[in-house]
Amino acid sequence: MSTGMETRGEPVTPANTVDDTTVDIAALLERGRTLSTPVLKAAVERLAPPMDTVAAYHFGWIDAQGRPADGDGGKAVRPALALLSAEAAGAAPEVGVPGAVAVELVHNFSLLHDDLMDGDEQRRHRDTVWKVHGPAQAILVGDALFALANELLLEIGTVEAGRATRRLTTATRKLIDGQAQDISFEHRERVTVEECLEMEGNKTGALLACAVSIGAVLGGADDRTADTLEAYGYHLGLAFQAVDDLLGIWGDPDATGKQTWSDLRQRKKSLPVVAALAAGGPASERLGELLAADAKSNDFDTFSEQEFAARAALIEEAGGRDWTAQEARRQHAVAIEALNGVDMPPQVRAQLTALADFVVVRKR
Repeated sequence: MSTGMETRGEPVTPANTVDDTTVDIAALLERGRTLSTPVLKAAVERLAPPMDTVAAYHFGWIDAQGRPADGDGGKAVRPALALLSAEAAGAAPEVGVPGAVAVELVHNFSLLHDDLMDGDEQRRHRDTVWKVHGPAQAILVGDALFALANELLLEIGTVEAGRATRRLTTATRKLIDGQAQDISFEHRERVTVEECLEMEGNKTGALLACAVSIGAVLGGADDRTADTLEAYGYHLGLAFQAVDDLLGIWGDPDATGKQTWSDLRQRKKSLPVVAALAAGGPASERLGELLAADAKSNDFDTFSEQEFAARAALIEEAGGRDWTAQEARRQHAVAIEALNGVDMPPQVRAQLTALADFVVVRKR
């Protein structure tokens, strides 16, 4: 079983890379986490009980019994991007902190709801909120986090904050559109590659695009600069999701925190599946027959590991795994090219490029 982003044993490497000695990715991510977490915790403390403790559990700050915990709160890519966004506009990174926190709140709103809708019982190596605290709390806390995101931005009271809020709400609407598309695809026998990319652009690309423009907007950047940064973030989001789709089938559960063959268990029409079905040939046709039968099966939930492994093997044989890895590289290259449209300090450009590389070669 694959433990990382690889295809037929070959690691996926980005089309453009930055010398690893020039950018400390761990430091960039830690800066985003360090600057945003106190503000994030203060926002969560505004919630009425028990939503405040349920949210704290979701973020990994406490365990299921309410005891302090040092849980995995995610990689903090979005906060890192928001701070770099401010610097790309010539502002101090701290200017981007409210935007970083707002984006994280919206992202986690979506995770709470997605976990419930998808029936996911594990996230970040622990039980999901709906499993521990019930579906009602997962819905309520998700709604509350979305409201907090807009509240934090509008409290700033500037024209720039209003512009940032409009971008965030637009990105949120697209994110919800993407989730609705994703769910609808599960009930269709066929989905085109174009439809899948549109869905993933909404579900993942829109919020990453917002993350990498919101700090610049708060720093006073004009719409052309913000739109160009959004283009980088959008294509980075598509690369990110392509990697995630590969990990959703072939990822190591110890690294992903999810079950083996996670996306196959949920009947996801992810990029590897859709590309394999569109490829034609014996493996593609056999895969189509199996998935059509799966959709009508009353025994799908009791499938063995071997049955899921057989479907994964057909996806790979039909070329879905290779195609998705290539698409991740292509979207990465388009994202890097977009940075040429913004006049920014060379070090900020190098850091944005390095973060894009990190997304494409990430192990989890």
